[in-house]
Amino acid sequence: MRLSEFRTLTREEFGRALADTLVTDLVLARFDATAAQALERGEDPRVVWLELCEAMDVPPERRLGRDRRRRGSRDVGPAA
Repeated sequence: MRLSEFRTLTREEFGRALADTLVTDLVLARFDATAAQALERGEDPRVVWLELCEAMDVPPERRLGRDRRRRGSRDVGPAA
């Protein structure tokens, strides 16, 4: 996971303001640091994201982010 994906997931799940606050203020027990500090130390963004999810009781089905479809893609049925 890239850092940009981490940011996207946090903002989608918590909203921009709360996400930014959680990342900078909430101490994650596994790292004994905030998410921002853990990322600065080089921790894997995926692991930090999952720890943040655990701390905030995010249900497992929402931990992968929103289902995104590419613009212009359509479900195409079988050829007639």
